[in-house]
Amino acid sequence: MQQNSHGRTKRNFVVTGASRGMGEHFARRIAADGDNVILVARSAEKLEAITNEILNEGGQASFVIADVSDAASISNAIASIPYDIDVLVNNAGISQPSPALQTSADDFKRVVETNLNGVFFTAQAVGQRMQHTGGGAIVNVASILGLRVSSGLSSYIASKSAVVQITKALALEWARYNIRVNALCPGYIETPMNRDFLASEAGAQLIRRIPQRRLGQMSDLDEPLRLLCSPGASYVTGAVLAVDGGHLVSGL
Repeated sequence: MQQNSHGRTKRNFVVTGASRGMGEHFARRIAADGDNVILVARSAEKLEAITNEILNEGGQASFVIADVSDAASISNAIASIPYDIDVLVNNAGISQPSPALQTSADDFKRVVETNLNGVFFTAQAVGQRMQHTGGGAIVNVASILGLRVSSGLSSYIASKSAVVQITKALALEWARYNIRVNALCPGYIETPMNRDFLASEAGAQLIRRIPQRRLGQMSDLDEPLRLLCSPGASYVTGAVLAVDGGHLVSGL
């Protein structure tokens, strides 16, 4: 069997929401570690560009197009992958910030369909394969807002809270198949999408509330993700790992 750059057997990873942000970052890191990564998102153009860059850098990558909020779309995409899936990084997610009194039914539905339904549909499609191939690891990317609240994000908070609980439910059901299911809960991580806000006075106030007094970088998630995906964490399932600079334990 081939070895990755950590001296372990090369594994096949699926990463959803891989066309931008944390999903793109995770896909690139997985490939850099020497594993095979299958990128999943809706944008063929972006996925093709990222995949080609990974291949040109000597990594192993491919992509499939899917809408995770559509059960048939993600099921067909997962079924099309021609080899066993060892790890799923269930990352796809969106946010529609607005005060609860002004949140439209369509916006609320869109967030829940992507962040919750998408996580479940993708985990289910992968789990159905893993139960016949000896198991694997699933990491659902939730948020510290699945564990605590903030204003103007009611739909996001509802969806991510549900992701935390569904992670535990799947971990319980699927332990018999040697499928581990854990949740990674990032705090405030700097990305291209939020960089302008975080540079504002409101963003500065938020940073002052983080005990470490700094934003997280996407690289701060690398080792926590590796831990949850690692064969060395074979007795870890149903865990919820916050990576937030101490934000969840900040004083009231």
